[in-house]
Amino acid sequence: MFTILDGEIELTFRGVSAVATAGETINVPANAPHVFRNVSGRPARLLCLCSPAGQEEFFKEVGVPVAHRTETPPALDDAATGAFIAKAIALAPKYRTELLLGEPKA
Repeated sequence: MFTILDGEIELTFRGVSAVATAGETINVPANAPHVFRNVSGRPARLLCLCSPAGQEEFFKEVGVPVAHRTETPPALDDAATGAFIAKAIALAPKYRTELLLGEPKA
């Protein structure tokens, strides 16, 4: 379950895309392919609740810590983005996660 805290997120799930804004919650069944894209002109924040527990550990391990919940995440250049993606790919099997990587939308 994902609750949008700030910004606007486009979610594509089961071939259908929709935009969710702050205050809206999106439920995605376990193991269902889905993709998010920030469609706002600023950083977006989501609250992710995982059930059963365990998947949140993937996000903690792959994520970039910030000092407080409203801090803007660091900007990533091409090299840092590549390193982030490589880290996510390497960690995915540990958390029984399959990453469906494709070309990002412009």
